[in-house]
Amino acid sequence: MVRVAITGPESTGKSTLSRQLAEHYGTAWAPEYARVYLDAHGPAYTLADLEEIARGQLAAEEVAVAHAQRVVFVDTDLLVIKIWAEHAFGSCPAWILQQLAQQRHDLTLLLNIDLPWEPDPLREHPHMRDYFYKVYQQELRKLGIPFAEVGGTGEQRLVQACTLVDKLLAMQREA
Repeated sequence: MVRVAITGPESTGKSTLSRQLAEHYGTAWAPEYARVYLDAHGPAYTLADLEEIARGQLAAEEVAVAHAQRVVFVDTDLLVIKIWAEHAFGSCPAWILQQLAQQRHDLTLLLNIDLPWEPDPLREHPHMRDYFYKVYQQELRKLGIPFAEVGGTGEQRLVQACTLVDKLLAMQREA
């Protein structure tokens, strides 16, 4: 099973692209569990909540894998939780860091901040997107996670992402 994570700062179209990719490839995707959790518990969160969100995200990914065909898409990953924990609380729980080190996605798509900000009660930092984008780049490089940056407007993003996924699938077939 080829696993592709979609990550990046807030309001960069992660959920939209994840859904579009799953539809394009006729497969499953794992929605962002943080939305489900925060909708149920309210927008204020603690470090313990982030651990629960991490567990829920991993579970959502496994459910998607069980229903996927050839490739699965993951709307956000544990890197998002690590970055938010460190920003909001100054540290990230060791359990999340361990899981992140074991997390294996064949490709991570880092979505650019070139889309307009869309207000949402769960979004927190409309003026820090450039800062967070750089943090994502640094973290992905530091962790040695294979990634590609995707930008542009809706259709451009989908075309870029499909090109990258097609290359990955072709490499998997050849291996």
